[in-house]
Amino acid sequence: MSNSETSDPRRSGVDRPSAAAPAAGYRVLARKYRPATFQDLIGQDAMVRTLSNAFAAGRIPQAWILTGVRGVGKTTTARILARALNYQQEDGSGSPSIDMPTLGVHCQAIMESRHVDVLEMDAASHNGVDDVRQINDAIRYAPVSARYKVYILDEVHMLSPAAFNALLKTLEEPPPHAKFVFATTEVRKVPVTVLSRCQRFDLRRVEAGLLTKHLETIAGKEGISAEPDALALIARAAEGSVRDALSLLDQAIAHAGSDRAAQVAVRAEDVRQMLGLADRARIVDLFEAMMRGDIAGALRELRDQYDSGADPAVVLADLAEFTHFVTRVKIVPAVAEDRSLAEVERVRGRAFAAGLSMRVLSRTWQMLFRGIPEVQSASKPIAAAEMVLVRIAYAADLPTPDEAIRSLRERKPAEENGPAAAAAASPAPSPRLEMRTTSRAGGPAAAPAQRAAEPAARGVAVARFEDLIALADEKRDLATRTALERDVRLVRFEDGKLEIALEAGASNSLVHELSRKLAEWTGRRWLVVVSAEGGAPSLRSQLEAQRSELVRGVRADPLVQAVLSRFPGAEILDVRRREPDPVLPAEHPGDTEAGAALDESSAFGSRGAEDAVDDDF
Repeated sequence: MSNSETSDPRRSGVDRPSAAAPAAGYRVLARKYRPATFQDLIGQDAMVRTLSNAFAAGRIPQAWILTGVRGVGKTTTARILARALNYQQEDGSGSPSIDMPTLGVHCQAIMESRHVDVLEMDAASHNGVDDVRQINDAIRYAPVSARYKVYILDEVHMLSPAAFNALLKTLEEPPPHAKFVFATTEVRKVPVTVLSRCQRFDLRRVEAGLLTKHLETIAGKEGISAEPDALALIARAAEGSVRDALSLLDQAIAHAGSDRAAQVAVRAEDVRQMLGLADRARIVDLFEAMMRGDIAGALRELRDQYDSGADPAVVLADLAEFTHFVTRVKIVPAVAEDRSLAEVERVRGRAFAAGLSMRVLSRTWQMLFRGIPEVQSASKPIAAAEMVLVRIAYAADLPTPDEAIRSLRERKPAEENGPAAAAAASPAPSPRLEMRTTSRAGGPAAAPAQRAAEPAARGVAVARFEDLIALADEKRDLATRTALERDVRLVRFEDGKLEIALEAGASNSLVHELSRKLAEWTGRRWLVVVSAEGGAPSLRSQLEAQRSELVRGVRADPLVQAVLSRFPGAEILDVRRREPDPVLPAEHPGDTEAGAALDESSAFGSRGAEDAVDDDF
């Protein structure tokens, strides 16, 4: 190996072949860029810091156990540990250290897993008590050339109970020249008697943003042009596994083409096709159609994605992931700043988090979570996925458990008073629920009066918020009208969509009740959402503000001030405007402005005696 390669710490591992070595075929990226030092490990800062302090202080234990999901670097970390324990330079100097700037005497052989004093054993295939006995017999002898004998047991949880028992004594009191490094993905299956004899390190999943940067670095070294969105998709699909991410990047490079004359370009669209993923913007569009209750639009979008090659189960999984993201943004808004997310997800995710309630998001997540296994096991996945979307979109008609219990409690006393009272107390079903009920019963579609009323209901157009109040007044629904005037602060209004903010004392079920009653009155579905914005003052607050302004204007009149000073303790109770009389009486030929002002103030009251002042004063 040349001196330049020896002095470069990033080329000090087995994963980078020397210039003198002949080309021996293609090496996958996961092996080519396998870390050779602790500085090369990404996303494991806590473990590296602990090991650095332990090596610096000379507090090196006899055994470590490394746990984590596949591909986070457990076996690689074990080899780096073996290299650090046996680090020795060419001149014979050196001591156990995690700082290895140059390639040592034993480093190449250790990283290639061919050093005589570093024994790697796959516990999945060597899990018997006889295999452990061989370790117990061989561990008594000193190492041949290295400083320590290091035993690396991969997938240690696969050892049999007898093998674990045979290892316990040696693991607790090994010879000074022996060290153990265990790796496992199922740490719960390792006996606690083994865990108590080891220092445990939980290797974390690598964050998507950090993994995307790592992929950008490797793509640059390979001379590959890759879109940021493509690398973000690969990092997300890897789910925190560096090995999976590099394998997917290898596959994406091959998928992009093999034209050596031009630079290979990895595009986001190619990665989506390769992984069977849907466009994130189209996933957001599908989510919006589903939340808006647009069944036809949601089914059309799902079918278009299916025709483009997307797997229906993957589409639902992406919907569940986006639902989870919107829920997290609603609780912690800073989540929307994640760099690995597409811009459309961050911007529209914030809007959905402000407009959708936690109850709707939770119900959508549960239905998607239960629907994904149905799609995976169905003979026609696209049909099963469509039915899942239909269930979610129509779930807005269903009452919540507390609303159902309250309805039953209100209906029970009414039934005791007679059938007529029970019919008046029970809420009228929405047109869609009525259609389902009659279809299930197999009876007539609707009563003649209902059939005559439905076309008229469908023709109701609501252009302003005030029209809603007028509609509630027309339907003689005093409770809804009162709630609209007192508890609702208008943010935005469209025909079919109502975005509001609620006063502090508003009912928890007001949004659901408004959505149900508006759909019943107008014959079409309404989307009623609670916004994070403050909104305009409620109508009652506006009327009270106008009345206060009118009272202040009347109080400023000199004649009214004279009356109030003449009667101490008197107050203005109310101010009403009234039309002037068409013909003045003959006995009042000299009416003045003061008389008109007194007509404005219709009533005065005293705190004590409640004195009244008439207009002729």
